Amino acid sequence: MTISRGRGCLTFLLILIVLLAAVWFLRAPILTAIGNSFIEDDGPQKADAVVVMGGDEYGTRIIKAAQLVEAGYAPFAIVSGPPILGEHETDITVHYAESKGYPARLFHPLTNECNSTRSETALIGRYLKSQGIHKIILVTSNFHTRRAAELMRSQNPWLWVVVVPAPDKYFTANGWWKTRGGQKTFFYEALKRIATWFGY
Repeated sequence: MTISRGRGCLTFLLILIVLLAAVWFLRAPILTAIGNSFIEDDGPQKADAVVVMGGDEYGTRIIKAAQLVEAGYAPFAIVSGPPILGEHETDITVHYAESKGYPARLFHPLTNECNSTRSETALIGRYLKSQGIHKIILVTSNFHTRRAAELMRSQNPWLWVVVVPAPDKYFTANGWWKTRGGQKTFFYEALKRIATWFGY
């Protein structure tokens, strides 16, 4: 009985070691798949407008939007943004785009007081409906695309949403775990996704 139990424990330990070794050797594709689950990329299509989500800390979102407008995918970009340091993010990001050679006429600022993606997508949806806009290219940081698109569609089921991600300074699907910035971005977004599932 004791010998049989000992063999059972040894078998369990061997299986556990093999599983842990497999996870270790397959960690890169596993973590890449998890990173990819945060990203939606539909590719650019013709639309009524580009919509830039707020939170553009590095200016990559507004530059991607400007590139799409200049490429003829939409006539203009609606730039959402909350207040920051006594100004609105929209003003700061539009000025940044101008400094990179993109004219201000490409952008329609949509200043707001939103403090969550849920409230922002609801506000944007109301504005789009009031303007008769039915199809948009949604631009936000790559790690934010899946959650932002899900909220935009669920709160505005009449709206056709095409998603084009902007690059992030720290997050890439195939390397987010290699830097502290990438790890922080991943875990913050993971927590926000959980909060979104609970309706926050």
